[in-house]
Amino acid sequence: MKHKLLIIEDDKIMRVTLTDSLTMKGHEVLATATGADGMTAFGEDEFSLVITDVMLPDMNGLDILDVILKKDPRAVVLIMTAYGTIKDAVEAMKLGAFDYITKPFSLEEFNLVIDRALELRSLREENITLKKNLSECFSFPNIIGDSPEMNNIYELINKVSNIDSTVLILGESGTGKELVASTIHYQSDRKNGPLIKVNCAALPESLVESERFGVEKGAFTGADRRKPGRFERADKGTIFLDEIGDLPAGVQTKLLRVLEDGSFERLGGTQTIEVDVRVITATNKNLEKEVQEERFREDLFYRLNVIPISIPALRERKEDVSPLIDSFLANYNCTFGKKISLSQDVINSLFDYDYPGNVRELKNILERLVVLASTDVVTTDELPEHVSKERKEITANVSLAEVAAKAEKTHIMKTLKFAKGNKTNTAKLLGISRKTLWEKLKLYNVES
Repeated sequence: MKHKLLIIEDDKIMRVTLTDSLTMKGHEVLATATGADGMTAFGEDEFSLVITDVMLPDMNGLDILDVILKKDPRAVVLIMTAYGTIKDAVEAMKLGAFDYITKPFSLEEFNLVIDRALELRSLREENITLKKNLSECFSFPNIIGDSPEMNNIYELINKVSNIDSTVLILGESGTGKELVASTIHYQSDRKNGPLIKVNCAALPESLVESERFGVEKGAFTGADRRKPGRFERADKGTIFLDEIGDLPAGVQTKLLRVLEDGSFERLGGTQTIEVDVRVITATNKNLEKEVQEERFREDLFYRLNVIPISIPALRERKEDVSPLIDSFLANYNCTFGKKISLSQDVINSLFDYDYPGNVRELKNILERLVVLASTDVVTTDELPEHVSKERKEITANVSLAEVAAKAEKTHIMKTLKFAKGNKTNTAKLLGISRKTLWEKLKLYNVES
């Protein structure tokens, strides 16, 4: 891979030799004889690596290092030093230099150090790109839905992301609880810290405590080494406890202590571990009912239920079905290299279906339709039987008045959205009075 490199070296023979060597390896090299010229060049362009001598006629290489790292903390700097200035090289490492190389050195040795430095630079850039991609993946545009219910959730996420209060996400399976938790983390000040996800229902009870809080060597048969738990790994970040309603009673007590003072002991240990962790939990259970039936600690429930976020089932926000279909269809067409579209009958069937599996079920249905499509336009014959069956049953049992009411409600909602919630403009567009609009909004239970 071609890189742009900056050399600051006052010795002409050394400067030319190094430049020629790096150029032969395919790199673009700018070489200067003074620190001042080198700093000017650094300020005007971007370099993958800066190679500077310590002893220069006008500046000290350590001062150059200091200025470069203040301007760009991601910069990779290699220090060249003579035998008698090893102390300066050690100081350079403390200041943040990648490495130092002692003169005289062979070109083979020099090129090896350069390769390592450029590898570090590439890893740093890859890491930055990955973090950026993560932030984009878990930003609001990736939570699909423009219903009033989802807009309320976006507002809540904005409010809670940069505070450390405990969040409890409630909703049926498949509604997107994990996506909301990830979005909160990646929109927060903790986004550069770890996000550790734990499914409380996935492990046998005998392993739950050791997985969450770690284990000391010899704590039980087979514990042949110390193992940090999920809370330790989440230090300075976020831990997401999914299916919190399935947490065993004994572990509930230990979790309560972590929430209260941020400390715990590993299984089999006596040393108190302190962590700085933001806790987000989720469940598809009614925790208040679990408390009443003494399956969940009441004090833990109140600790978790500081900021509840309730995600509605997809059947309760049908206006989000259409944008979800568009998004999933586009993604799977891209993934599988196809150009599949849906017939209007298929779209109607998907809109009428109630989705007991919520968004996850809709996503799986769209993947199936794209993968198995025999033509570019999917017809109702290719729908899963349970979806098309429900459509037929709905069609057979719905009166004309119900169909008209549903169409009227949908049209009012679309017009209200087009008018950006302005009821006066909505009424004008619909050709009805504001009073009539208000009555219909009340009749159809439409929030605005």
